[in-house]
Amino acid sequence: MSKLESILQEEVLREIEKILAEAEQRAQALIERAKAEAERIMTQAERRLEAERRAELNRAQSAAELKITTARMQAKGEVIARVREKAAERIASFDRDPAWPEVLTKLADEALAAVPDPDRVEASSEDVERLKAWAEAKGVNLAASPEVRLGVRVWGKGATTFVENTLPARLERGWDELAARVAELLWG
Repeated sequence: MSKLESILQEEVLREIEKILAEAEQRAQALIERAKAEAERIMTQAERRLEAERRAELNRAQSAAELKITTARMQAKGEVIARVREKAAERIASFDRDPAWPEVLTKLADEALAAVPDPDRVEASSEDVERLKAWAEAKGVNLAASPEVRLGVRVWGKGATTFVENTLPARLERGWDELAARVAELLWG
């Protein structure tokens, strides 16, 4: 081989090595960019999955809190209903209490005071006996009514208006406030 051929061959080999080195650098750069892109995609996917996991956890926690709150409210409602039931039971038998005649007289006085021109007072047949002396002292007519229990109903002249002052009616009228007090006592 001639010297010229040898120089050319060396030149070609250097050129090939240079091209291979550049190709290797470009390949390495592509690999680095691909790795960086893959890392970026992985990081985004991890963040998205973590956000979805947190969102799902929050939804599950909110659902559980709602169930707990609902269960508590239901339990409180049941307790309040039981208190009302017990109060109604106690009221239903109050006419057997030794204090009943005095309470009945107070109920009658309150109802009579609320009617400007009273015509008659109605009470249960058992309570009519208890109120006879009171009615005579007040100068009002007294009548038995099967509709009135544990209190009185006072009718105005003309029998168009009346005031009912019975323990069950008072419980009904005052229940919302009483229930709020019971709830405050029980749960603060």
